Amino acid sequence: MEFVSWLFGNWYWFFLLGLLLSGLFTINQGYIGVITMFGKYRRVVRPGLNFKIPFLEKVFKRVSVQNRSVELEFQAVTQDQANVYFKSMLLYSVQNADEETIKKVAFKFITDKDLMQALVRTIEGNIRSFVATKKQAEVLGLRREIVQYVKVEVDHSLEEWGYHLQDLQINDITFDKLILDSMSKVVASNNLKAAAENEGQALLITKTKAAEADGNAIKISAEAEKEAARLRGQGVALFRMEVAAGMTEAAEQMKQANLDTNVILFSMWTEAIKNFAEYGKGNVIFLDGSADGMEKTMKQIQALMFKSAGNTSKE
Repeated sequence: MEFVSWLFGNWYWFFLLGLLLSGLFTINQGYIGVITMFGKYRRVVRPGLNFKIPFLEKVFKRVSVQNRSVELEFQAVTQDQANVYFKSMLLYSVQNADEETIKKVAFKFITDKDLMQALVRTIEGNIRSFVATKKQAEVLGLRREIVQYVKVEVDHSLEEWGYHLQDLQINDITFDKLILDSMSKVVASNNLKAAAENEGQALLITKTKAAEADGNAIKISAEAEKEAARLRGQGVALFRMEVAAGMTEAAEQMKQANLDTNVILFSMWTEAIKNFAEYGKGNVIFLDGSADGMEKTMKQIQALMFKSAGNTSKE
């Protein structure tokens, strides 16, 4: 009974203790608390144990300063009226932990859903405006340019909201199936064209080199034939000189021996027939081997010799 009487007698101490404890609250790491009183901004509080005036102040919002990401899927139209489908990943965060920045983040948008909608639509609008100035064949090679353009355009708006665009990655760019098929055909035809041009160049080089080789071979053969003809001519001339010298010596000896010099011509005739048979290589040579034919041939040779001797004496 005494304890109950003491409790009733000191109730106000318990009330003050409860009132004091109700003013204590915690802010988790990675967050910053925004305190308002009667609906008006009062201050920001950092992570850890904090105190607010009970019943007067309240934690209006816990603002996350951690990085946040969102995936986007949307469509754009190129300058030549081709539909382009984008899949991208957006990484953003609160610009800094300063009080003014936290105030912007806390009061610019009613909810995070509204912020996300504005952010996504802003990025989609900037990408669409950029793609609308390009043709479909250019879009695939402009990932980096698209990202740079969007970051420059969007960062200004985000700064006004207290956020900063950390990164924008375009993971996939696709077109309608018909456009993809046509682009594949264009690439294939260009590859075939390049292959045909390369094959033509290779064939031209091969033909040119072959023609050059044939020309060089003909030239070398002609030079060799020319040299061989020159050597044959020299050989024939030397042979004639030796024959003439031998015949002259033989004729002189036969005169001294009172023999008929026609024997020499007969010997030449038989030697010629022998050479025909030995080096003819199967060729057929028709000769009149009768006594009359031989006599006729001998007379023709004598006539040539007398004619040659007459020309020599005139000179």
